Amino acid sequence: MTDQAEAATRAAAPASPSRAAPMGASHRRTSPIVPEQNVAGRALVFVIAIMTFLSCLTLGAVSLVRDTASVWESQISREATIQIRPVDGLDMEQALADAARIASGFAGVLNARIVDRAATARLLEPWLGSGLDLDELPVPRLVVVRIDETAPPDFATMRSALTSQIQSASLDDHRTWVDRLVAMAHTTVTIGLAVLVLMLSATTLSVVFATRGAMDGNGHIIEVLHFVGAEARFIAAEFRRHFLWTGLKGALVGGVLAVLVFLAFGWWSSRNFATPEADQASALFGNFAIGLSGYIGVALVVLVIAALTAATSHFTVVRSLSEIDLSQQASS
Repeated sequence: MTDQAEAATRAAAPASPSRAAPMGASHRRTSPIVPEQNVAGRALVFVIAIMTFLSCLTLGAVSLVRDTASVWESQISREATIQIRPVDGLDMEQALADAARIASGFAGVLNARIVDRAATARLLEPWLGSGLDLDELPVPRLVVVRIDETAPPDFATMRSALTSQIQSASLDDHRTWVDRLVAMAHTTVTIGLAVLVLMLSATTLSVVFATRGAMDGNGHIIEVLHFVGAEARFIAAEFRRHFLWTGLKGALVGGVLAVLVFLAFGWWSSRNFATPEADQASALFGNFAIGLSGYIGVALVVLVIAALTAATSHFTVVRSLSEIDLSQQASS
């Protein structure tokens, strides 16, 4: 009989009141019923940590895409863009000022801002490099019109007023882009949620099989406890408590690693905020911050996986005890 089995027998067997305990026995440390450290337990912690890490990364990516798409939609719906193409004989600076003045005169327009030469060169820098001379290139200039979302202006009238005074001007109210963006965002979030469900399903199966494998290695302890008369509730509670802590340790490791990855991306984004590459990445993905809801989701994933591990061990113990009782009834 192994040391764990002997410890299980001592824990489950009631103490006899007729025999006095030997001196110093009360200070003797007994072994736990379920072994705290073994190869199966360490492997289970490792498996749970990996699957929790991947699940949290998937959840964070879904949260990031959803938040970024929401920001895109909100920003685009609040703005319209006037583009003025350079043509012969056109005073670009005067045309920009006229376009801003015309747009500002419409109800529903909060303000009109001219994108200056430095900002225009910065927008083109990722593709054309630095040190651009805009006078040598036929680069259109922009006027950003911020509008009231609750009471937008009459874009058709504004477009006619602009083209009548500035022939090379065009107005883009982004409505087509908003519709496409909303559709793309919903599709992306749906795909991300499907991937998250698949990842959580894979995590569930991995935890179930890993827990059952660890339980099989401790099957002799269940048999000894059952044979000496321990109640099924006592046996299940001991294993459930042990595997709850095991699952919690693995899930915490995976969750903390995922949080560190998100914090590292956020730190990198803030450190490179002033570079053109970071501007393009921020335009596509935001600042790589998953927000409070993302961190709450990571905590929920950790708790769910720990509870799943404990529940799996509980049902495995109950099933093992049922099989033992059936085999005893069959043999008798």
